Amino acid sequence: MTVKDIAEILEELAPLSYAEDFDNVGILVGSPDQTVDGILVTLDTLENVVDEAIEKKCNLIISFHPIIFKGLKKLTGSNYVERVVMKAIANHITIYSTHTALDNSYQGVNAKICEVLGIKNGKILIPKKKTIKKLTTYVPIREAENLRKKLFEVGAGAVGNYSNCSFSVDGIGTFEANENANPVVGEIGKTRYEKETQLQITYPSDNENIVLKSLFEYHPYDEVAYEIITLENINQHLGMGMVGELEKGMTEHDFLKYLKTKMNTKIVRHSALLKKSIKTVAVLGGSGAFGIKAAINAKADIYITADLKYHEFYQAENKIVIADIGHFETEQFTKNLLVDFLTKKIPNFAITLSESNTNPIKYF
Repeated sequence: MTVKDIAEILEELAPLSYAEDFDNVGILVGSPDQTVDGILVTLDTLENVVDEAIEKKCNLIISFHPIIFKGLKKLTGSNYVERVVMKAIANHITIYSTHTALDNSYQGVNAKICEVLGIKNGKILIPKKKTIKKLTTYVPIREAENLRKKLFEVGAGAVGNYSNCSFSVDGIGTFEANENANPVVGEIGKTRYEKETQLQITYPSDNENIVLKSLFEYHPYDEVAYEIITLENINQHLGMGMVGELEKGMTEHDFLKYLKTKMNTKIVRHSALLKKSIKTVAVLGGSGAFGIKAAINAKADIYITADLKYHEFYQAENKIVIADIGHFETEQFTKNLLVDFLTKKIPNFAITLSESNTNPIKYF
């Protein structure tokens, strides 16, 4: 298998189009055409991880966090990012990152946290908006069904039923032919005419490139007229964070002890306790201050995330308990998620869970 083959499998779980605009995902170092001998899955790609990949004969590292986040102007080994990239290149190791594509996946980072904590009936905490688009085009009636089928094959769906609509030779549906024109139906002098129908389809925004490619390939006109609009949808299966329920409620103190044990963390920084039962739990792996309001609106009893600043704890306002368990701690099981997924998809392939500790924060 090649890196490209593995990437296509990974993108069934976390399409790169799911990633936030600021992010850097996909193949960061190496070639998509490289043959893969073994895969090492890690949370971060550091020098010790590259060394581990060399030792275990893995020439593809799948990392949650991207090692290259900002642009590199030189490679001199002056910092850890440059050294990682240089060592990977020298040893013909490809690096692939999923990051916020996996954060936004319904079966991604936050679903794994829910699994570990025993949270049931998980729903997206901050659903993505405007993820569906509608395409309108005009096509000769006798070609409409074929075009519809071809667009459906790449993930588009119909909006109602198209209706046959013919137009006069002087209006929409006519064009002046040149010597290279290839009319579909007939002609009156130099004016080609065609009975057309309007075809409307919807599709996920991340499918746009493949939908347009099929439109241009199977539409009979040399120049295709079409319109695309973004719909005002809220996607309940795509977005940041999750919220769900424990099988049984717990006291706040009992839940915090449970949280420390399950998430393997020594310290939980939290807002004031409210002397209420913990039943509904919201989670957001990584830096999640932006999700506090959503957790309150979801009527969660506690919100678990990381990287909160001093003043952000005030946003609890006695409506919720906010718990910061650490960035690494919220995302530590992500590599297990990726290994499990890949093992099911390619069971006879060498997939290794990294044993390297990449947590930069130590506790005394």
